[in-house]
Amino acid sequence: MITTVALGDGVGAAFTGRPGGVSTAPYDSLNLGGAVGDDPAAVTANRRRAAAALGVDPARTVWMRQVHGADVAFVTAPADAGGPVDAIVTTVPGLVLAVLVADCAPVLLADPAAGVAGAAHSGRPGTAAGVVPALVKAMCERGADPARIRAAIGPAACGGCYEVPAEMRDEVAAVVPAAHATTSKGTPGLDIRAGIAAQLAASGVGDVRVDPRCTIETPDLFSYRRDGRTGRFAGFVWLQDGGA
Repeated sequence: MITTVALGDGVGAAFTGRPGGVSTAPYDSLNLGGAVGDDPAAVTANRRRAAAALGVDPARTVWMRQVHGADVAFVTAPADAGGPVDAIVTTVPGLVLAVLVADCAPVLLADPAAGVAGAAHSGRPGTAAGVVPALVKAMCERGADPARIRAAIGPAACGGCYEVPAEMRDEVAAVVPAAHATTSKGTPGLDIRAGIAAQLAASGVGDVRVDPRCTIETPDLFSYRRDGRTGRFAGFVWLQDGGA
């Protein structure tokens, strides 16, 4: 259910998967998305299960209202991200930042030395708009140093599967050249994770790990492009209390 990520001492980070929850089809089973049509009671139960697996407090988790933009919010409590936003940053230990996805890339960042963590939802529009560089900038405004930031790019639709019209590929590649891709069928595609990795490098972040799993190819992950009506998995990052 949980894939942990090492982002440094005093930082917790992980990506969830699809199994291990209580939701029924087509949201089966660990759907963490509250705005996809699933039973709210099932979503609440799933979020509690995920929090228990992570060893965190579900009441101290910040869930964004994601809109495929590039706005970043500084949060000190769960209610702080009530408006539309696609990236959040905190300096508060024990406050868990969550990002929901089902083909877009969940991006987790942390500077353990500065005590700053951030999470971003970066799909095609957000990557083109620069949500991840905006998050890095916001973290640096809170004391982070790009040279110390560690980043994890989670599972997402891969360049071999993410087919788009040629015009759309060209529009994105005009601002994020590394996202230009050709699918396994020889059609125009986008490699969002490659684009994000390039954006991080350009922002001075050198420690970047990329989960290689493609959501479309992996049944144990939710994929909107594969299934249409479906759930959402999540990326989580938090500063641990007491540096534990």
